[in-house]
Amino acid sequence: MTDVDAVVVGAGVVGLAVARALARSGLDTLVLESETAIGTGVSSRNSEVIHAGLYYPQGSLKARLCVAGRDQLYALCASHGVAHRRCGKLVVATDERQLPGLDRLFAQAHANGVTDVQRLTRAEALAMEPELDCVAAMWSPSTGIVDSHGLMLALQGDLERAGGAVALASPVLSARCGAGGHLLRVGGAEPMTLSARHVVNAAALGAVALAAGTEGFPAALVPKAWRSKGNYYALSGRAPFTRLVYPLPQDAWLGVHLTLDQAGQARFGPDVEWLPDDPAAPIDYRVDPARAEAFYADVRRYWPGLPDGALVPAYSGVRPKIHGPDAPAPDFLVQGPAENGVSGWVNLFGIESPGLTSCLALADEVLARLGIQPA
Repeated sequence: MTDVDAVVVGAGVVGLAVARALARSGLDTLVLESETAIGTGVSSRNSEVIHAGLYYPQGSLKARLCVAGRDQLYALCASHGVAHRRCGKLVVATDERQLPGLDRLFAQAHANGVTDVQRLTRAEALAMEPELDCVAAMWSPSTGIVDSHGLMLALQGDLERAGGAVALASPVLSARCGAGGHLLRVGGAEPMTLSARHVVNAAALGAVALAAGTEGFPAALVPKAWRSKGNYYALSGRAPFTRLVYPLPQDAWLGVHLTLDQAGQARFGPDVEWLPDDPAAPIDYRVDPARAEAFYADVRRYWPGLPDGALVPAYSGVRPKIHGPDAPAPDFLVQGPAENGVSGWVNLFGIESPGLTSCLALADEVLARLGIQPA
C-alpha cells in the first residue's frame, strides 16, 4: 500500500495540467497513465488550436474556461518556450443565407467577453487572404495554434519540479471510493495499491468506464459514453493561407476547417464519423481515403482553388462524447464532491474541444471543486 495525497488518472493535457496544479499547491501527486508515453490519445489527435471562446453558450463552463484558459495558455507558452503562434482565424459565410448565423456568432463572442472580434466585408477578408471565397467573415485575432506535445512536456516538467510524478504503463485495474479515502489497484510492470485522499478522473475516453467501475460511486451519476471519430487530411504542397479558416459552426461540429501547424503546413478537418455504440471496441485510427471526396466539397466552399489530388490522409482522433449523434452538444461535465457526494473525487466527463485551450482553467476549476487553494 502506497499513500499519496492526490491521484490523477490520465496523462493527457488536462490530466497533466490538473496534476501540476495539485502538486504546486503542496500535495503529493501521482499521475497514472495506461500508455507508455504521455498524451498519446485525445491530446495528440486534434487541431492544436488555441480557441478564443467564440462559440459556447454564455455562462457555460466551456465559455468561461475557454476565455480564461486561453490567456493562461498564451502566458505559459511564452514563459516556458512552448512553440505557439497567435495567427488569428477567419470564420466565413460562403453565401448570403449564412449572414444571420455570422451575426449570431459575433453576438455570442461579445457575450462571452471576446470583444476583439471584427466583422469583415468580402473585400476586407480577401485583402487578408486573397485565395479565400466568401460573402463576409469574422476576424478573431486571439485564436492561435500551439505545439500540443511541447505544452504537455512543459506541464510535466512543472509537475515534477513541484514534487509530483507520472507513472507510465500503469492502468487502473479497479477502484473503490470511500469517505476516508480512495483505493486504486494499479497494474503494469510494478503493480501496486494506492490510497489517496483526492482522485481526479481525467481519463478522457476511459473516464466514463472508470467511474462506472468504481465501487461505491453512485451509478446514476455516470453518463453514457459515445465516441466520435474526426478525420484529418493534409495538403500536399504549400498553402496560400497564413491564418486559420473556419466555416460557420454546425452545433457541436465546427466544420471542416483549415488549420496550420508550426511550420505553416495546412491540414483540414475534422469531419464527424460516429463510431459503433460499444465503448470497449478497439479504435481504428486509419483514415479512409474514400472520405476525401466530401472534404474536397467542403473545403472548396471557401477555397475554390483547392487543386485536385492535393489532399492526403493525415491522422484521426476520437472525442470522448457524452451525447449522441442527434443531441445538442452539452457543456463540460466537471463532477466534484458537491455534485457526486463523494469526498475528494472529481470526474471530468465530455472534455473535448475546447479542452486543450481550457486545460489550465480546468485545473483551477478542479482545485476549487476540491476546496484546495491554488499556489
